[in-house]
Amino acid sequence: MSQDAFAAAMAALTGGEVIDLSVTLAENMPCAWPTHMPFQRKIYSWFEGRTAPPQDVQGWRGPYHTAWLTIDEHCGTHVDAPSHFIPPPGSGLPNAGEVGAINGDDLALADLCGPAAMIDVTHLLGQAEPGYSPIVTPALIEAWEAEHGRLQPKDIVLFWSGWDRFYRPMTEGGTGYVVEPIMQRTAPGWPTPGVEALALLHERGVKTLGLDGASVGACEDLLTPHLYGLGRGMIYIELLTNLGKLPPRGAYFACLPLKIARSSACPARAMAIVPKTA
Repeated sequence: MSQDAFAAAMAALTGGEVIDLSVTLAENMPCAWPTHMPFQRKIYSWFEGRTAPPQDVQGWRGPYHTAWLTIDEHCGTHVDAPSHFIPPPGSGLPNAGEVGAINGDDLALADLCGPAAMIDVTHLLGQAEPGYSPIVTPALIEAWEAEHGRLQPKDIVLFWSGWDRFYRPMTEGGTGYVVEPIMQRTAPGWPTPGVEALALLHERGVKTLGLDGASVGACEDLLTPHLYGLGRGMIYIELLTNLGKLPPRGAYFACLPLKIARSSACPARAMAIVPKTA
């Protein structure tokens, strides 16, 4: 890249609008997989001691505020490492492979930052039977490419379905996010790429993809898409939000996961910079 091109790119980034793509973690939000450890935040020290429901707080530790967390590796906006579904080499387990040694702390930040290719799949929302997910097909991706250009290896592919509209407090419809489609099987699930679509992305050289649903996997089959993509060293970013604020092309995406040793996934803060139009 020439000095002038680099300067132009930096000007676009620094002068652009920052879009927060991360969901908020809270005990009353559907941020954790329903069969996993729920998210909890508990006060450890407050500025003074107070005895009142729902929680007594202690001030004798000092005049400061802090809390401790219970958090699953796959809580909220997070990055799946290959080791999430791929056992390590030499383990003798089914589907074991070399990429099974790639944990969350091994993920290269360079693979989590790059040009955003935002693919609108909102028309698929609700287009499935209860307990099933609408599937993103290769034809849908190819139609997007025909309009916006062929996907490139450094692109971060993001599937915008609008599923984050269900990311609400559990008492205000938040059960629609994952409990109803997965646990109760009373509603359709989030749109997600099928194995054929993942194969097309892999063929294009795309390594990292994300979506605003609860998983890169269908309600009726969470295993196969994870085995296919993670088994090929791909990286999945799940529980994104605000993808509809991004253009199909032109935004710069970045996701910074916590660096947790030997983790299968890492909670993350994701964002995008959208250059301002003249």
